[in-house]
Amino acid sequence: MLFSKKKGLSIDTLVGQDAAIEGDVTFSGGLRLDGRVRGNVVAAEGKSSMLVISEKGVVEGEVRVDHLILNGTVTGPVHAAELLELQPHARVYGEVRYAALEMHQGAIVEGRLVPLVQAEIRALPNHVPPAEVKEEQAKDVEAQAEADIVDDKAPDGASVPA
Repeated sequence: MLFSKKKGLSIDTLVGQDAAIEGDVTFSGGLRLDGRVRGNVVAAEGKSSMLVISEKGVVEGEVRVDHLILNGTVTGPVHAAELLELQPHARVYGEVRYAALEMHQGAIVEGRLVPLVQAEIRALPNHVPPAEVKEEQAKDVEAQAEADIVDDKAPDGASVPA
């Protein structure tokens, strides 16, 4: 195992910097790509997956994975079912579909950024459905309105003219 940092997934497969693959790559678990793939890089269905594409890594084709950490270049569509981390040297030339996105300064996306709709999102930790967020926001507005009313009262309880 090369490292085991996020969500208990470890990198158990490495495509080295001098490697060049012509054709599709299907994997499960963790894959680190330092070389070049001319073809699609797709995680096996039904298993957790993480792909790390280093600064020297290049994919010319579709990338479809749960968790993608990108610091290299992808020319083609990207689909991150859980989390997409675009690090400072990341370059994406194509449509990007994501459930959650972390984008560092310097990363470039030339294409559409498309958030996955609620039905497409797999279990995300600490995810609050939009209906619950609206309820919380409504409670916050009510609490602020009550605080404003209290602030508008004079010390003796008489109202201050507006």
